[in-house]
Amino acid sequence: MIDVIIAGAGPTGLMLACELRLHGVRVVVLEREAEPTGVVRALGLHVRSIEVMDQRGLLDRFLAHGRQYPVGGFFAGIPMPSPERLDTAHPYVLGIPQPVTDRLLAERAAELGAEIRRGREVTGLEQDEDGVTVELADGTRLRSRYAVGCDGGRSTVRKLLGVGFPGEPAGVETLLGEMEATEDPAVIAAVVADVRRTRLRFGVGPVEEGIYRVVVPADGLAEDRTVPPTLEEIRERLRAVAGTDFGVHSPRWLSRFGDATRQAEHYRAGRVLLAGDAAHIHPPVGGQGLNLGIQDAFNLGWKLAAEVTGWAPKGLLDSYHDERHPVAADVLDNTRAQMVLMSTDPGPRSVRRLVSELMDFEEVNRHLTEKITAISVRYDFGRGHELLGRRLPDVKLGRGHRLYELMRGGRGLLLDGTGRLSAAGWADRVDHVTDTGGELDAPAVLLRPDGHVAWAGEEQSGLLDHLPRWFGPATTG
Repeated sequence: MIDVIIAGAGPTGLMLACELRLHGVRVVVLEREAEPTGVVRALGLHVRSIEVMDQRGLLDRFLAHGRQYPVGGFFAGIPMPSPERLDTAHPYVLGIPQPVTDRLLAERAAELGAEIRRGREVTGLEQDEDGVTVELADGTRLRSRYAVGCDGGRSTVRKLLGVGFPGEPAGVETLLGEMEATEDPAVIAAVVADVRRTRLRFGVGPVEEGIYRVVVPADGLAEDRTVPPTLEEIRERLRAVAGTDFGVHSPRWLSRFGDATRQAEHYRAGRVLLAGDAAHIHPPVGGQGLNLGIQDAFNLGWKLAAEVTGWAPKGLLDSYHDERHPVAADVLDNTRAQMVLMSTDPGPRSVRRLVSELMDFEEVNRHLTEKITAISVRYDFGRGHELLGRRLPDVKLGRGHRLYELMRGGRGLLLDGTGRLSAAGWADRVDHVTDTGGELDAPAVLLRPDGHVAWAGEEQSGLLDHLPRWFGPATTG
């Protein structure tokens, strides 16, 4: 039997496959499309996703294909500098097209032994107390112990489960694509700068020599947003908004998206779970969607692996919903706010000016930047040390080591600055590293495989209270 079937070979599904394979879980990824898409819906990785890649030893691959940009100016496109001394070893945004991210994650998943089957559309799903039966469009039936829907905002898995997806439908629509343009680059840049003084949902920017990424508000809502716009539709909207179509021609791809905002009521229904856009959709402002999905997978992977391999403590898998649902709800709220601030109406423009003034305060700019980049996420683990529930940045350790170098295998980590602690009964799940020469702001910390602090302190009794909560019973004998 397959351990886990993942529907969807986008960044969320592929990241989840990588995480599961670190623990030896047999994974099959089913993707409806026969070939990877060339559509560039997301343009990069925020700080927390960059940290995730570093924690798993993947960052060098991404850096080789991306470009680093300042972190500031992402909240509603309000131009602000990066906050000083951001709490990370990676204070930048990595510009990298989504198809490249998909390819790099697919390559890593395959290296780890995940099976990716393209051209396989999920059409049916049934579950019982022992597992899940997935039916494909060609009539094939597959059996697995668990299944995860990472199949996008129109998720078939979510619909088959009957999980509610409340929220607001799209009110506006945006057209986008990559294409050539005959207009002089200096003229394009000047016109775009002029239009963007009032129309922030507009942009024409160079991708490479002679190729531009075009983003322009649509005229109303299409009846079927799965149907891409035509080149002529793009030209018409450019002329209406910018007074010129820049001579665009020869598109590589064209697409459209709306600003619908919805969230699944539950991220788990029995043996089936939801992640990424299957669990939440929102406007793309701030560039948070792809990152939110990758971070869903990072939270879910080790928990689902623990369930499959048999050591998960009670409630661990349910904690995926408990932790990630509030995070996505916060993203939905901040994207709603950003959309209002990007409106051309007089009232929202006045509010935008006020928010811009507030962001001149370093504390406000930092707060919003940490929200967009997800480094301020803190899970509710109850009362305790100020680090409890937070992720640790890549702190320097003694002997020239880095924290994230110790987390490549996706295991728990006891980072012990006292030299007195022990996790002997959990050695098959938790690495124990004694380090008294680093930058840790606690005597010792217990880190979950996703890098969040499960315990901080110096007493063995406190450690023993928390190890079973996250890593199950101790192994005896």
